[in-house]
Amino acid sequence: MDFDFSPSSEKTQDVKVALTKERSLWRLTVLERLLRTFSPGERLALYCLTTLMALSSLVLLVGINNAASVLVPARGGTLTEGEVGPARFINPVLTISQPDEDLTELVYSGLMRAAPDGTYVPDLAERYDISSDGTTYTFHLRPDATFQDGTKVTAADILYTVQQTQNPAISSPRRADWAGVQVSSPDAETVVFKLPRAYAPFLDNTTMGILPKHIWSSVSAEEFPFNPANTHPIGSGPYRVQSVSTDSTGSPIRYELVPFTHYALGSPDLSHITLTFYASDSEMLQALNAGRIDAVAGVAPQDLKAIKRTDLDMVRVALPRVFGVFFNQSHAPVLADLSARQALDAAVDKQQLVADVLGGYGTLLQGPVPPNVSGNVTPATPVALSSATANASSTQSTLLLDAARSILQKGGWKFTASASSTTGQAAQTGSWSKNKQTLSLTLATADEPELVATANEVAADWRALGVQVSVQVYSLSDLNENVIRPRSYDALLFGEVVGRTADFFAFWASSQRNDPGLNLALYTNSSADTLLAQARATTDETARDKLYAQFATTLEKTTPAVFLYSPDFIYVVPQSLHGVKLGALTSPSERFLNVYRWYTETEHVWSIFTNEAQGVI
Repeated sequence: MDFDFSPSSEKTQDVKVALTKERSLWRLTVLERLLRTFSPGERLALYCLTTLMALSSLVLLVGINNAASVLVPARGGTLTEGEVGPARFINPVLTISQPDEDLTELVYSGLMRAAPDGTYVPDLAERYDISSDGTTYTFHLRPDATFQDGTKVTAADILYTVQQTQNPAISSPRRADWAGVQVSSPDAETVVFKLPRAYAPFLDNTTMGILPKHIWSSVSAEEFPFNPANTHPIGSGPYRVQSVSTDSTGSPIRYELVPFTHYALGSPDLSHITLTFYASDSEMLQALNAGRIDAVAGVAPQDLKAIKRTDLDMVRVALPRVFGVFFNQSHAPVLADLSARQALDAAVDKQQLVADVLGGYGTLLQGPVPPNVSGNVTPATPVALSSATANASSTQSTLLLDAARSILQKGGWKFTASASSTTGQAAQTGSWSKNKQTLSLTLATADEPELVATANEVAADWRALGVQVSVQVYSLSDLNENVIRPRSYDALLFGEVVGRTADFFAFWASSQRNDPGLNLALYTNSSADTLLAQARATTDETARDKLYAQFATTLEKTTPAVFLYSPDFIYVVPQSLHGVKLGALTSPSERFLNVYRWYTETEHVWSIFTNEAQGVI
């Protein structure tokens, strides 16, 4: 059968008429007739009820959508952060400055990555095994791990990085971490580390960023520090360098970073991170107040009052560092007396010290174990800058001085008051003596504002007790070379970086009493040595913590030092930034440990389309 659908055909004309002919639906006609019978009031009521029903339906649909969906981070947003000083070595083998370390943390990744809660997660490694004797670590690489130029990460890259770190001609600041460690690779995706002895904190070493061998292998040791890849790095971390701005001398003044979409732990959400460099803290704070940057790390407590913006949050967390006064009993024989050391410890008003020197942003210490180490880590999250007040406790100096005097008297010390001193006063002038020795000492420290302020306040407490004290301030280089290395001091006010995985061996083992050891109190105790050796070889965290608790108790009995405080790390960030968690930081750069989970943008997604990797807000 043939059909003719030409424009002139009779059938086409019939269809056109049928389609264009006005027709009324009988249902609408009935409604129209019914509406004509309604009064104006009835019509208004009908319209209102119809509108209400429509709105109710809309609310119901929104409710169903919200019940079936979750709020998750979304791609987008930026973060602009200020830095003081230039970046020269964006290289995990060479980093020396804070800008170096910050950019290295963003651009590079290691076999493992530390988490804010103090644990470790595989990064470039897919999994790892530790031998029963704790001396062999075997890492299996992710088969899809790549560098930011698309090159596959292999065992050869790990071997090259470790070997360069161990190379004395490179002079890597991390060389000591890898001393005696043998590294090998049975195949392209397996790396084996052989330690000379069991060392529980070794896993932290494997967080060191990995260099791409194909870029660096042709660079000699002499040219290693001068290679352009130090300032234009290629790594495998969460962010890659998009552009670098320089000044008239060619020095970088700004780094623009964008997400590395093939990062092993997932592509980051923030679309841009910018680091801008300034000559001083004051210049950086001016830029923060002017809105040119929106984040600053490591803010000094006294600088918080200078921040005027109300759209900022603050994250504060205690650093795993120990600041204290370390006694050198061999250099000052008067300090060999236990009651003298105990009295000096008891006389220091640590609460007032933290309030005055740190503005309350610190944790008092009574022993060698700082907060946020081993299993005792509490990640901190942002709070409004305007509501982040520090707790400064009232002074108890009078009670402390009375307790210190009692210790000296029980220890056989006699106080000879000067003519102007009155017994019972909070502060006395005179001197304590025992066996023809006068309780006097010199307190040495570095020419750093907080250390000088701390030394002066500690000395003031001791003078109030009646101890003769002089404070000597040295430049840091002079202190290291002429005071610390030869152990030429009575008492030394200094700090120890304990680290995320506690290892007190270097600070308190008798084998570390002399340079280059870090046993600044020249402490010697066979029981403590045994506990320290067992702890650093114990991979079980609970067992290790028990050993360190026993060590702390042993140390407390002899008072080789006055433990003062652990300072807080203060990070100012925009209120629009979410996901920031700070926990166990061994350095300020580790604020970026979970940077790949930071975000400013969010979106609703139905639950069935989400997964654990995305997370739920």
